[in-house]
Amino acid sequence: MTETEFGYECAPWELRWRGLDVDALQRTESAFALSNGHIGMRGTLEEGEPCGLPGTYLNGFYEQHELPYAEGGYGYPEEGQTVVNVTDGKILRLLVEDEPLDMRYGVATAHDRVLDFRSGTLRRVTEWSSPTGRRVRVTTERLVSFTQRAVAAIRYDVEPLDEDLQLVVQSDLLANEPITSDTRDPRVAAALDAPLVAQFCQAMEHHAVLVHETRASGLRVAAAMDHTIEVDNGLRTHIQAEGDLARLTAAVDVRKGGRLRITKFLAYGWSAQRSVPALRAQVEAALAGGRQTTWEGLIAEQREFLDHFWATSDIEIDGDPELQQAVRFALFHLLQAGARGETRAIAGKGLTGPGYDGHAFWDTETFVLPVLTYTMPDAARDALRWRHSTLDKARARAEQLGLRGAAFPWRSINGAECSAYWPAGTAAFHVSADIADAVLRYVNATGDTDFERACGTELLVETARLWASLGHFDHHGHFRIDGVTGPDEYSAVADNNVYTNLMARRNLSAAAEACERHADIAAQFEVDTAELDSWRAAADAMALPYDQELGVHPQSEGFLQHDEWDFAGTAEEFYPLLLNYPYFDLYRKQVVKQADLVLALHLCGDSFSPEEKARDFAYYEARTVRDSSLSAGTQAVIAAEVGHVQLAYDYLAEAALTDLHDVHNNVRNGLHMASLAGAWQGAVAGFGGLRDYGGQLSFAPRLPEELGRLTFRLTFRGTRFQVSIAPAEATYQVLEGPALDLIHHGERFTVTTEPSTLPVPTPAAGPPPSQPPGRGPARRDASKVRQFMKGT
Repeated sequence: MTETEFGYECAPWELRWRGLDVDALQRTESAFALSNGHIGMRGTLEEGEPCGLPGTYLNGFYEQHELPYAEGGYGYPEEGQTVVNVTDGKILRLLVEDEPLDMRYGVATAHDRVLDFRSGTLRRVTEWSSPTGRRVRVTTERLVSFTQRAVAAIRYDVEPLDEDLQLVVQSDLLANEPITSDTRDPRVAAALDAPLVAQFCQAMEHHAVLVHETRASGLRVAAAMDHTIEVDNGLRTHIQAEGDLARLTAAVDVRKGGRLRITKFLAYGWSAQRSVPALRAQVEAALAGGRQTTWEGLIAEQREFLDHFWATSDIEIDGDPELQQAVRFALFHLLQAGARGETRAIAGKGLTGPGYDGHAFWDTETFVLPVLTYTMPDAARDALRWRHSTLDKARARAEQLGLRGAAFPWRSINGAECSAYWPAGTAAFHVSADIADAVLRYVNATGDTDFERACGTELLVETARLWASLGHFDHHGHFRIDGVTGPDEYSAVADNNVYTNLMARRNLSAAAEACERHADIAAQFEVDTAELDSWRAAADAMALPYDQELGVHPQSEGFLQHDEWDFAGTAEEFYPLLLNYPYFDLYRKQVVKQADLVLALHLCGDSFSPEEKARDFAYYEARTVRDSSLSAGTQAVIAAEVGHVQLAYDYLAEAALTDLHDVHNNVRNGLHMASLAGAWQGAVAGFGGLRDYGGQLSFAPRLPEELGRLTFRLTFRGTRFQVSIAPAEATYQVLEGPALDLIHHGERFTVTTEPSTLPVPTPAAGPPPSQPPGRGPARRDASKVRQFMKGT
């Protein structure tokens, strides 16, 4: 185990930080966050202070507020949504002979925190000497249960080290926790200022419950706590509850060599419809279940759940210990974001912080769901069910915009569009095709006909209708989709964005095929033969611009005629560009914030020849500045495919280490789920070459010289299998389930429980492409990494 320059120690199965760095608390609280997809708890200290940014979140629980517009316009969303820091149950304050344990006072002779990827817990050991010299050891362990969705628990041990001591612990449920918001929008700040209104409180023995309601969105939240307390003798307790606070106080004299142990059980629930008594009963029942399981039982269930996850999903990397840790860190947090979401969204920051106001974006379907589809397909299904549950809002949005079908939001918590930036909130229609693509991928990977009939076909139908009404046939017979914003946020309201058109083409064809498979479902939604024919005609005639002279695809029609950006004249301190230049200037130049056409090369790679991919990749490398965390993972995938394996390695590292190195200087607001997913994409789709076109899995593995071996596990159509890549060969083996027909570097073969070893050809690639000055992938040097994207 070695310590990195960023404070974390490098180890394969854990993330550890020794010592206390108060200035680093905000980012370590994000990295040490625990979640199960329903409850999220930032990794704040149990004592509550010092604290970077407190946070306890419930998936889908938000407050609403007016959206600001200097000038209004038709179709502008009127209300925004912001994730709420709900009742904090993590707090356990300790007084040692009447002196509060506060890491800013006295002396911490030892302080060690570790996030364990196999136990699914956050552990801590602190040895502290009070200002008057009383020494104690505090040992804690915290979990948010994967198996009992509404339950979290904390074990808190205190041991006197030198003498008998009086210890007092205050265990709190605290609502409307004071938070300093860094939002520039006064409406959001006002919405987050004491957003919870007390509706019920009760406390008795060691148990308490609080129920609150938001002022504007009308959502109710209930939080309950109970405790077991283990001491030798002399315990005195008192419990109280008022509007925003429930507190159990436990006082005891503990001898030297003795111990005070408190196990705190927590339960959370929220509802838009259930009454106060019903919601209270719900969390008290969940709390009783956690108590009945016991702390030891919860720990055992957590370990068993994670044993299964890693057996199905692990990635092993030989030759780069830091990258190994980062990739497992990424997988663990992706699991936490999606495991028990159960028809709720997976937000851009998961439940690790308030960044992006807690909104979900197209990142979920395009970056996160591919990981879950091949590792935890039930979680991918549940995320798509959330999209299906919001179809009425997407239909209403399309109708408001004068379109048919479903226009899904650019950003949202409850399914309604809440972006005040209209080139994205109105024109980024590709979100609907991204959702359709995720549906198609999930159904191909699982054969889940029940989902396809109940949700998938309707999602495909309504998104296909959007494209049919949004596009039109020109006088050349091409089907055009004009005035849209693609994935690149430095281009907006452009005609025939290649990524959007290719994804729409797949959407239209997949919808027609699904309707033919399920004619009764098609009839239910009044899809007739004429409409199916119109979808196919639009797909067949889709406009796909191409520049014969340059031999590359324009990102959107006219993009290649734009003036070049003066990269040589742009100093490093002027990145990210959006904070230093007007959007109108970005929109009319050949400068790319994040992979757009290159993302099309990945997701729609069967629409490009190998030569086109190489030329397109090189062209856009020279114009992509990566002022977004979404880009590096995709660039890793295509760099590997076109043979630039070393460049792919560097991009993979950037994606995997984005949060651990705080590349964008905003980890304080939560982790980047899409970038974490980019670590998996770079490893599995990049060096593994995984592609799924039309339900046929293919691989084109290759490795950079730094790695001795890369091994990953996937699940496809009920078969769990493993791919192990060495420099000169790759071995495929079924671990559980029936044989699979796969493709390896263009050759079809069948993989069974007997290992199949096939040669890996040496990639033939020309000189590596160049990036804009100073915008190449930064690998390990801390100063370069932080300069690279400072301030994003």
